[in-house]
Amino acid sequence: MPLTILAVLVAVAPAPALGAQDPPIRVLVVTGGHDFEREPFFGLFRGQADIRFEEAAHPGAHARLSPRGAAEYDVIVLYDMWQPITEQAKADLVALLRQGKPVVALHHSLASYNDWPEYARIIGGRYRLQAETVDGVQRPASTYQHDVRFRVKVADPRHPVTKGISDFDILDETYGDFDVLPGVKPLLTTDAPTSGRVIAWVHRYGRSPVVYIQLGHDHHAYENPSYRRLVLQAVRWAASQSVRR
Repeated sequence: MPLTILAVLVAVAPAPALGAQDPPIRVLVVTGGHDFEREPFFGLFRGQADIRFEEAAHPGAHARLSPRGAAEYDVIVLYDMWQPITEQAKADLVALLRQGKPVVALHHSLASYNDWPEYARIIGGRYRLQAETVDGVQRPASTYQHDVRFRVKVADPRHPVTKGISDFDILDETYGDFDVLPGVKPLLTTDAPTSGRVIAWVHRYGRSPVVYIQLGHDHHAYENPSYRRLVLQAVRWAASQSVRR
């Protein structure tokens, strides 16, 4: 999934005013395994008075994805597409989520850990990197298409992640024929022919709230006002669902 080169940032919508007793939301952004336009992407979080973020890049990121390693963060944002994972790292991540650490997963993170079935249950879906046979049924590899202009429909306008966001157009990469697990709550859908229908959802894994947003390939998405608002509201809502230290 090659990328376009970086472009100009646009201003971020003002963040909610922090109360006297409200510390900023501490966000760990996990990257690695897929190139991306760094400055425009991190511009999603810069300038937000209520958000502080730090990057953890693979191959060293797994040390932070454990109850002890992630103790100082309120929300984990996954923007990685990583495959190797040890049994210890699997156990650490599951333990972290059973404790209730919120997760916001974006775009290509759907394709991480293709050989670890539990990860699909964590995220609520799965991008198949290659064709495979499941219960005797042949499943093709999932697909992607760059630079598609398409309409995004808000499936649940009352949810805090999508509140105040109307249906919008975006230029972005679409994914097709990926898995969406039964039981997730759809937040966004699309009728784009190259895309799966449900492209954002929320669910719980263990005690953790999990938001997945398929959008977000490059600056065309990062600069879209609706996408920017969507990501920030996902982080803020996820943080509100856990007891912060």
